Amino acid sequence: MGSMKSSGLSVLLLSLLLYIADSYPNSDTSNMGCEECTLRRNTLFTGDRPVYQCKGCCFSRAYPTPLKSKSTMMIPKNITSEATCCVAKHSYETVVMRGVSVRNHTECHCSTCYYHKI
Repeated sequence: MGSMKSSGLSVLLLSLLLYIADSYPNSDTSNMGCEECTLRRNTLFTGDRPVYQCKGCCFSRAYPTPLKSKSTMMIPKNITSEATCCVAKHSYETVVMRGVSVRNHTECHCSTCYYHKI
């Protein structure tokens, strides 16, 4: 009688776990919370003329460094990473409030990451 109860409990627990696993969303959560690279209006610098700038996420990944590459490094690292950033394809300089000039972007794409000034 005791083994019947434990096997019944095991079946119940297994079915509950299968139900939870089946109801878990099958969506790609790698970029959750980060929107696609697009032009967005910059509310901080927008005055009489709208200022648009590129914002969003692009590709990035990390993987173990191949042994052949690791042997040629001056300072060997175990992890290698690749990334692209949301950058402007085209932009022009515009003057906003009190003579401050900013880059007004006209088109965005994912490309090499650059540290750029506002």
